[in-house]
Amino acid sequence: MSQSLLMPKATAVWLVDNTALSFEQIAAFCTLHPLEVQGIADGDVAGGIMGVNPIQNGQLTREEIEKAEGDPNYRMKVSEPKVRVAAVKRKGPRYTPISRRNERPNAIKWLVRNHPELKDAQIMRLVGTTKSTIESVRENTHWNAANLTAMDPVTLGLCSQIDLDLEVKRASKDAPAQNELSEGTTLLTAEEALARAGGRASYETEDGFEGEDRGASQQSNDDIDADSVFAKLKSLKSDNADEE
Repeated sequence: MSQSLLMPKATAVWLVDNTALSFEQIAAFCTLHPLEVQGIADGDVAGGIMGVNPIQNGQLTREEIEKAEGDPNYRMKVSEPKVRVAAVKRKGPRYTPISRRNERPNAIKWLVRNHPELKDAQIMRLVGTTKSTIESVRENTHWNAANLTAMDPVTLGLCSQIDLDLEVKRASKDAPAQNELSEGTTLLTAEEALARAGGRASYETEDGFEGEDRGASQQSNDDIDADSVFAKLKSLKSDNADEE
């Protein structure tokens, strides 16, 4: 990430007075026009501006200046700062332009209807509203409730789609897991249906073989039982004949 130069005109005054850099090099470093740098050198531009040493404020090094003085085609670069100051984060609700503030209740109604999992704090961050306004829209006690129309806050320009998706994702993570639906009320994918059909076919085939084996064994048992019965009958008949 390139750093912006502090006080470019004052820096250009110092470079013109204390270095042998060309006007084009100074103009490229200070983001000025070469004619403007030439005007500084002639005294026509920035007459009352005091020069600022970029080496002292850490935005340029002596080595960089010497390298540029030796090569007219070289363009100097701003040095990276030694200390990075974190940007101050603004607290409170998101700022909403005056022209869009009347649309906030419509956006709140859309969010409450389409994303009930969102918390009030998340809606406040997205739309830049207050908790009392959210409650009045949700409970239909808003002073203009009869004329409210649910409208997408992204379309209204109150928030970006990325911010909305991020808040919805956070809300879905915090929400409790829903109970799984019974198998009879769900639709299977093509892969699941084919796999299940193949399993049933193999199961039926195995049952068929087992049924045949069971039938054969049962039939053999029946044959054995019939032979024994006939043998007993013959023995009974022979005994009766001998008695007569």
